[in-house]
This record gives sequence, C-alpha cells and structure tokens, in this order.
Amino acid sequence: MKAFLHNNRGFIAFLVCFGFFRLAVADWNPIPSGSMRPTILEGDVVLVNRVAYDFKLPLSDIALFEIGTPQRGDVITFTSPKDGVRLIKRLVAVPGDVVEMRNEALYINGTAAEYSGNDVAIEPLDHGITTSALQVTERIAGNERAVQFLPDVSAKRNFGPITVPQGNYFFLGDNRDNSADSRFIGLVPRHLLIGRAHHILVSANILGNWLPRLDRTGQRIQ
Repeated sequence: MKAFLHNNRGFIAFLVCFGFFRLAVADWNPIPSGSMRPTILEGDVVLVNRVAYDFKLPLSDIALFEIGTPQRGDVITFTSPKDGVRLIKRLVAVPGDVVEMRNEALYINGTAAEYSGNDVAIEPLDHGITTSALQVTERIAGNERAVQFLPDVSAKRNFGPITVPQGNYFFLGDNRDNSADSRFIGLVPRHLLIGRAHHILVSANILGNWLPRLDRTGQRIQ
C-alpha cells in the first residue's frame, strides 16, 4: 500500500483537489425533469457555482462565510426543505418581498409582472403524454425570462400574498404549471442554497433519440 501511495501520489493529490473543487467550489448537475422548461430541458447538464453565495464546509450546509447575495431572477440549485431532494428553480422573491400569484400572473410587492409573446409549443408529460404549452416572456422587478403555462393541466395558479421572512427565499419553476416549487415545498432557508446555475455544459435529448443537442452546449442560462 505504501508503495502504491508513493508511486501514485500525484494522481491521488489530483483526485483530492478535484473532489474538493467539486464539493466546495463548482459542480455540475444533470436535469431529470421539465420543471424549468423552456429555460432548461431534461437532459441538460448545468454548471453550478457553489461559492456564488456562501463558502460552505464540504459535504455540509454549514456556511463558513458569506460571499454574495441571492438576487431575484437567479437560477439556483438547493436542497428541498420538504424531503431533502436537490432541486433547481428560479428565485423570484427575496427577504422582505411580498409575493403573490393571481390567475397565473406573478406579483412582487404589489406590482404585476408584464407578459409578452404568445408562442404555442407541445409539452411532454409523463408516460409519453403531451399537452399544449403557451410560452411567453415574463418581466418583473428588473428581470425578464421565458416561462410557460399549460392551460389544459390542473395546477396551482393562485397563491398568497405572503411576506418572505429574513433568511428565506421563494422559488418558482419556469414551467409554472408543472413544478414542485415554493407553492408546494414552502420557503427555502439560505443554508439550503447550494449554488447558482450559470451555463449548460452539455445536453442530450433523453426524451427522444438520445442524440446530443450541440446548439445548447455552452449556452448561458438566462
């Protein structure tokens, strides 16, 4: 064993450094669900900056010190406060905000989002079922992003108003009618935030022919 460690010390050091880098600094996450369509698709692998907000002790939720402040519009990976599953959603309301949804429209601090565009698409659901989707641009609180609605799907289209308390954040999926977000799992405390997703590393059509989607490789997450 000593001879093995001596002969491979450079490779072992590389693995240790690589493991620490992934656990504490940067990470990549495959996307298994469509809750962030049309921004992020099933089969995308996203790059995550784990030190965008806090530097944490590896393999823990313990923040050693704060680095940045989560901003409305950030796409963030976090641990669900409901069941511990890792999720990726969009941050729409920060501490002190009053957030509300009325008939699908998002309100922040009493101001309604503006919606434009009216693109119709076909949205895949479970077990090979599809439904029609309405894709629009949502503008609110200085941000804009593509979101989609599923008119023929039963969904939670009204919520709140609630005031986001200090140290907590309110998330929504861009696929508003097919997302287990803060409407269902509740507010997310800061210590459960993992990092900010910023680019798509690679992508493959896992719902179809499994071919790579080269046009999505390296794409910035808006």
